[in-house]
Amino acid sequence: MAHRRAFSRVFPVIAALIVSLAAVTAQAAPATAVAQFQGFKIGSYNAVALKDGVIEMPVDGKSFVLGQSNEAVGAVLKKGGAPADHFEFSIQPLLVHAGNHVLLFDTGVGNWYGDIGGKLPDSMKAAGESPASVTDIFISHAHGDHIGGLITPSGALAFPNAAIHISAPEWKWLSSLTEDQAKNMAIQHVSAFVSAIKPKVVPFQPGADLLPGIVKAVDLKGHTPGHSGYLIGTGAESVLVFGDAMHSFLVSVGKPSWQVAFDSDQQLGAATRITLVSDSAASGQRLYSEHFPFPGIGKIVKTQSGTRWQPETLH
Repeated sequence: MAHRRAFSRVFPVIAALIVSLAAVTAQAAPATAVAQFQGFKIGSYNAVALKDGVIEMPVDGKSFVLGQSNEAVGAVLKKGGAPADHFEFSIQPLLVHAGNHVLLFDTGVGNWYGDIGGKLPDSMKAAGESPASVTDIFISHAHGDHIGGLITPSGALAFPNAAIHISAPEWKWLSSLTEDQAKNMAIQHVSAFVSAIKPKVVPFQPGADLLPGIVKAVDLKGHTPGHSGYLIGTGAESVLVFGDAMHSFLVSVGKPSWQVAFDSDQQLGAATRITLVSDSAASGQRLYSEHFPFPGIGKIVKTQSGTRWQPETLH
């Protein structure tokens, strides 16, 4: 109940930020999204990072990082070689071939954010992948940049043969949104959207073993009521897709205790992030980020001054 109360308390703030996202990005982004893909391995599985778009947000003390001066945030970004005045968040779903399964982790923004996204179909085509071949979709959470690609611009299922796995708390929350609330979350025509995907939705309990030996849900609390990560494969070559538990490869990894506006429960989100960064750095767990610089595969490593993101070298 505490988490639900926290979400209700911050919802108007989150809503205002998300509804302005497309406008902010349209002003800041110098170009529209470009199709792109990059293959890599997860054990014996073939994986493909698929570029859907890019979001830019200003360093302004309210759009992303909260409670820190713009100078402190800018210094972290500049030290990491990034522009000090704004954040750049890639949007990149992940596709994995695992035996007879073709798995897709989140679906990008679809046509909901205009030209900043919606390149997933083109990226899939460039990679030689077919939407009809996808058997299972795993949704981390129900924000527009993760679920918009589930449907086509005409409202049909974009992946007609795929089961849509989403945690039961997240599905309950999404299904209960009013049209006005959903618009504030950058979700268009939510009743029609929910009706379109409902026949394919397979809700699961947080932390469930969804495809034994292939995909296990990981409960990563704080971002939305039922936010979930996914562990793909087993052993040292496994990959954890962590959804929006982290957004910035510099701030989220280097300053995990900093609270962010998009977490529904900002204290819980920070606590989850601190644990995720610490545990990942200690274990060497391979990670996949949908918002770090493309293609988003790498690890968190310890440094003398803390932790940093180490992209994986791909050939």
